[in-house]
Amino acid sequence: MNSMRLRLELFVEDLDASIAFYTGVLAFELSRRSDDYASLRRGSVVLGLGPVAKLPATGGPGFRPDRLRAAGGKGAGVEIVLETDDLTALHDRCAAAGVVAEPLQSRPWGLADFRITDPDGYYLRITHGDATTD
Repeated sequence: MNSMRLRLELFVEDLDASIAFYTGVLAFELSRRSDDYASLRRGSVVLGLGPVAKLPATGGPGFRPDRLRAAGGKGAGVEIVLETDDLTALHDRCAAAGVVAEPLQSRPWGLADFRITDPDGYYLRITHGDATTD
């Protein structure tokens, strides 16, 4: 079977603020940057960031400002789950950066996690990686 990878693209209001959040708080590395796009990587996670202002106003099946307003905001109905082997250290890093983070919690499904939002309100659940749990 052919392999598949995931590249997640987020549309943001302030590209510089989002790059600073993902590199400074969540320790992603900036792979590529242009005026209207940034590619970041941490491990096998690839994250693309593009400005909302560059999206087409209408037409096409993709993400558009009118769909954003209708959904009630960026990330509505989506939880981005990031798995890490250094959960406690990343939680401490988020707290030190002033990112509102809930306490680490053990969940009924056997994992621990905490949740935060990025500068644009995208909802992130940070958990430890456990290859035995789907």
